[in-house]
Amino acid sequence: MTAPARTPGAIAGIYPILYAFFDRDNRLDRAPMRRQVEAAVRGGAPGIAVLGLATEVNKLSRTEREQIIDWAQEDSGGALPLAVTVSGATVAAQREFAQHAVERGAAWLILQPPARAPGESAQPESFYFDFFAEVMAGLDATVGIQNAPEYLGVGLSPGSLRALAAQCPNFRVLKGEGPAITIAETIAQIGDLMPVLNGRGGMELLDNLRAGCAGMIVAPDCFDWQQQIYKAFRSGDIERAQALYQQVLPAIVFVMQSLDTLICYGKRIAAWRMGIDVEYDRDAKLAPGAFGLEAARRFARQLGPLA
Repeated sequence: MTAPARTPGAIAGIYPILYAFFDRDNRLDRAPMRRQVEAAVRGGAPGIAVLGLATEVNKLSRTEREQIIDWAQEDSGGALPLAVTVSGATVAAQREFAQHAVERGAAWLILQPPARAPGESAQPESFYFDFFAEVMAGLDATVGIQNAPEYLGVGLSPGSLRALAAQCPNFRVLKGEGPAITIAETIAQIGDLMPVLNGRGGMELLDNLRAGCAGMIVAPDCFDWQQQIYKAFRSGDIERAQALYQQVLPAIVFVMQSLDTLICYGKRIAAWRMGIDVEYDRDAKLAPGAFGLEAARRFARQLGPLA
């Protein structure tokens, strides 16, 4: 029997997912990690998320992942609910880390499907259904899954999502990652059961909200602008929401060319907006170039100080 979920309150709005900052010794850099959370609190974020792709989670040791959870809790002073992404190749690995995250204060969790080995074919949908159900069983927390077949190559159909929600009462949020037209179809079929959030850096933000998205999980570089857009839209001021979105969209498009672009330049935009610099990268696949840095600085100036 699955335990009833601890309710983190309404899951809605624009959640920044923290970048990972590193120092000259290739360790997590405490000061900018704290500065991000402070910006999220002052910027009116409804919560914060950690350990997603923007956090470069695949480059982090287990100790570092635990450190980021602890720092995020400490730096927010408990003011913001914390969403923790859980990854792992086995049910046991995900359950163990999920339990650790809950014990350290996570308000809700986002489970990722297990990664495939190079050249390995995707498992049938039933495999992922059973995998998620086994991870969720007994967890005393609201749990979501990252359902992004266009990006991860695997995902659950709306019918399977409904069946999973019926089997697991703590499965009560969905993190999508796809075009607004795809999210709209998903919301039409499961939106009565749970809030659905999208990502993709805030691309199609207004259409995602029109489709019924409860909010977005995005990197910090322009989350404050997106939170203003969200609030304007929800209050019925569509004209203001549209005007703000038109201003911020070029920066979103610039950093969302790829994950490597986001890590290289999106992180620098966020840093410059916070009054700091990115001096060290870990295992960067994309090195900053003169043209890209000039563009990133221009966007940072246009967006203005980050809280």
